Amino acid sequence: MGENRIVAGPFPESESGNKYFMIVMDYFTKWPEVFAIPNQEASTVADKLVHEVFCRFGVPLEIHSDQGRNFESQIFQETCRVMGTHKTRTTSFHPQSDGMVERFNQILEGYLAKVVDNRQRDWDKHIQPFLLSYRSAVHESTAATPAFANFGRELRLPADLITGIPPDAPRSITDYANDLRNKMNDVYEHVRQSGQQMSEKMKTRYDRKMNNKGFDEGSLVCNHTCEIDVPIGVRSG
Repeated sequence: MGENRIVAGPFPESESGNKYFMIVMDYFTKWPEVFAIPNQEASTVADKLVHEVFCRFGVPLEIHSDQGRNFESQIFQETCRVMGTHKTRTTSFHPQSDGMVERFNQILEGYLAKVVDNRQRDWDKHIQPFLLSYRSAVHESTAATPAFANFGRELRLPADLITGIPPDAPRSITDYANDLRNKMNDVYEHVRQSGQQMSEKMKTRYDRKMNNKGFDEGSLVCNHTCEIDVPIGVRSG
């Protein structure tokens, strides 16, 4: 399991005293978590990470973040070390490695800009309804919803009150366990293949863009080792 995170803000202080929000996303399933926080101190970020993410989903194998001081602080580094989590970070002038969270951040901020009140002090109250919609929508790179990729089932939505409960309830606990195991295996393989295909498409577009520059006869070319940053693909534990 790999995760990426970012802290955005400051925004107008909400009625609850929040000025920032912290985004946490799972690389494989694209499941997002967003936490409104009053500040971006390392202790605040680490506390949210441990109590709201680790305690609910388990400790990830790897955490990837930007180069913010809160993520590079001693307390955050020590938290990762104690939990046995490998910490990586983006490199300067190479934003592609943080693209998944950056894109999500743009979508979230665009949504909040449309729904907040005139005083802009209720923005943190609209985050959770947004997450319900995002987790229930099919993600382009996985061809599945984050909910289905994470739990092996879709979330029950308000619209389900009209259509009713699906008639495929398990017959026993054993049946449920076996069905869930088989379903999760199918989900994992489906998401893995879709993610690999999307990664290959992104690499092909990137290579085509770079190759279109071309060279003329007699042009000077790099004769030493060069670093090329390819858009990041799906990573899993």
